[in-house]
Amino acid sequence: MEGRERQVVFIMEVPRRPQTTFPLVLPKPPSHSLSALGDIDTVTKKDPMKEKLPEPSNRTAMKEDKVSSEGEMLKLNVPVFVEPPSDSSEDLDTKSEHRMPRVPSQDSFSEESLISEERLAEEAEEARRKAEEEEVAAKQRMAQRQVMAIEELVQSERNYLRLLQLSTVTIRSSLQKLQPPPDNLDSMFLYIDAVIDVSGRLLSLLDQRQVQPGDPLFLETVCNAFLSLSSDIEAAYKEYLSHYSNVTEVENSYKQKERLWNEMVRVIKAAAPDVNASSLSFFLVMPVQRIARYPLLLQTIQKHTEPTHPAYALLQQTAHTSIALNCRINEYKRFREVADKYRKTETLTIKDKIYRLNTRSIAKKTARLSQQLKHETGMATRLVDEEFDALEGFFNVLENGILDLLENVEAYLNHLQGFLACKTEEFDLDMDGEKTPICYKEITTALRQWVLPTFEKRMRTLIHKPLCALRDLMVGPRNLIRKRLDKLLDYEVIEAKTNLSYDEQAVASTYRTINTLLLKELPQFNGLALQMIWSMLGTFTCLHKDLASDMEQLFQSFAQQLPHSGLQPAAFWVWAETAVLEGVRRLETLCQSVEDTLNAPVVQPLSPSSQRRLKQLTDRHDSGKIYQVMARVVGSRDLDLNLEKGELVAVVSEADTRGDKRRWLVDAGGRRGYAPSSKLIRYHQATDDPPPSPHLMLPVSGIRRHSYTPESNLLRVMSQPCFQVMAAYDFTARGSHEVSVRAGEPVLILEPHDKRGNPEWSLVKIRSGQRGYVPSNYLTIIPVGPGPTGTYPHFF
Repeated sequence: MEGRERQVVFIMEVPRRPQTTFPLVLPKPPSHSLSALGDIDTVTKKDPMKEKLPEPSNRTAMKEDKVSSEGEMLKLNVPVFVEPPSDSSEDLDTKSEHRMPRVPSQDSFSEESLISEERLAEEAEEARRKAEEEEVAAKQRMAQRQVMAIEELVQSERNYLRLLQLSTVTIRSSLQKLQPPPDNLDSMFLYIDAVIDVSGRLLSLLDQRQVQPGDPLFLETVCNAFLSLSSDIEAAYKEYLSHYSNVTEVENSYKQKERLWNEMVRVIKAAAPDVNASSLSFFLVMPVQRIARYPLLLQTIQKHTEPTHPAYALLQQTAHTSIALNCRINEYKRFREVADKYRKTETLTIKDKIYRLNTRSIAKKTARLSQQLKHETGMATRLVDEEFDALEGFFNVLENGILDLLENVEAYLNHLQGFLACKTEEFDLDMDGEKTPICYKEITTALRQWVLPTFEKRMRTLIHKPLCALRDLMVGPRNLIRKRLDKLLDYEVIEAKTNLSYDEQAVASTYRTINTLLLKELPQFNGLALQMIWSMLGTFTCLHKDLASDMEQLFQSFAQQLPHSGLQPAAFWVWAETAVLEGVRRLETLCQSVEDTLNAPVVQPLSPSSQRRLKQLTDRHDSGKIYQVMARVVGSRDLDLNLEKGELVAVVSEADTRGDKRRWLVDAGGRRGYAPSSKLIRYHQATDDPPPSPHLMLPVSGIRRHSYTPESNLLRVMSQPCFQVMAAYDFTARGSHEVSVRAGEPVLILEPHDKRGNPEWSLVKIRSGQRGYVPSNYLTIIPVGPGPTGTYPHFF
């Protein structure tokens, strides 16, 4: 072995026995290892002179094969021979030379490696093929589940819409036919029409594309339809859900009436036999459940949709939108519940308020009052919210403006009603032959019967009723603003605390909720209220414009018959101003005359017995102390007098013995006692001449003129006028020889005196045929119309 490198192979050998093999699992070799197939490692004694000699060619080929299979875990059946070591190195060298042929050759290792690689490649190919098949099957299952989820979304929406339409059309109309119909039935279906409309629009958008659920474009269509209607869905459902509590309240009221409830159940089951429904809430709760189901359905579709799908991003956005939509609806519903709780107005008596007092309420009110006093005295700073303060100030301005406008409109309508109540055209003013007054009368009649009543009706419908409704709407926000102030005072007490109790957290949450609700909705309310005010003012202007147009049309038909029809515009306005000022002057004079007449003391003629009592009282007392009883007095205490209406008394003292000025001591003509001062009025004696005697002294002729006739054109009455005796005042008979008469009742004078010849009493006959005496000064004579000379009208 000279000239060559001597290699020493260490081989362990055991005594002769059958050679056994076992599989050796080789780990992944490092990148610098040359043994990747489990060949025998050799230890080479290096010769410095021969280090750079090239390796054999077969070793180079093996190295290439080993490098090609690097990075894999190989499990090979490599035979390993184990032999005992020898004692001497010579024996080792000798045995190594003789045992070398027993080691497998490098070619056999290459063949086994190739076979293993082929088998591994086949197994890898088989595994890859199976993985691809499983992946394809998984994609198919996912696609099927996606289609099923989409179909469930669409089909459930169709069934949902069908049941809502069934409840609002068929069942509702059937329930309205019940006798008597259920109360507040329409309030149960409030805002459900908007829900039905938005659901129908959603299905209409899906049907317009004419794409089947299995088509990939259908998912994109569903997402686009939902996103385009998201704002409408939120607006419809949030109002319905916020008022859904009213549905349960009304239905509970129906359940308390057993007969009505049984009839309603029968109608519902007959109208919807295919569903197990026994109440309206079965249908009306569906929108509450549906809006919460949208996120679940969309998330199910998203779960079975591959991220590589073209509409995956759009689907993800739709799912997030549905979740956010539900959150906003829930927040709005919570706000509405707080607002409904605190905006209600209760009319409580003092007794009810006392019953509601307890330790907790007294403590709360005391704390609020203490905090308010701290604000007023400067001991504590007030939380300032400039945005809310501005909104509240504008709300106060609107509220005051609405109240003032409503008060002015009501006063306007009252004046108009008073003008219409004075129907002067119904009185016969004897204007036959007078052309101008007749025209005025016809114009006034048209105004009172057609123009002004129509104007008043439109005024009440378009102005007064909306103003009243707007005034009532202001109550809710006003109560909510007051409640916010109370909660603000509570919140200021606990604001500085770090650890809040459960009740304190509830107080803080309530204040924030009310404040957020007012900041969000009060600007909208103020804007709508201001818009309504401007609209009503515009309507008020239009109504007066229409009134002027109607009056102009009316006057044009009589323009040629009026005295000012031929005047030029300038002359007409001068005439109109003069006529109006003259009318105002006359009206002021008339008003002053009427006022003087009304303020003058009422003087009623006295009966003969009253005149005698008056004379008796005047002799005893001063005339300024004479009073007349205005109403019947019935004594209820000791020393009280019983007095009839119209009796005369003299006031002795304007207080009783206890100093009570409500009971006066009076003299009733010999009887003295107490009478209430509120039923006494000072008596004024008549200074005018008494009524004329019932003995008729008929004038021979007379002259009269109309109030509108010039003095130069006097009308002479050629015929003899007729007169009739009437009762000027009411008289109540006090005995069988007297007769009761009413003011204005015609009587027939039988004798102008009594049986003794006293002219103070007259024997008369009334319409009923009853005869009796009445005081002569209670009778008067009035003209009743012209007639032939020497004739008198017959009333009996």
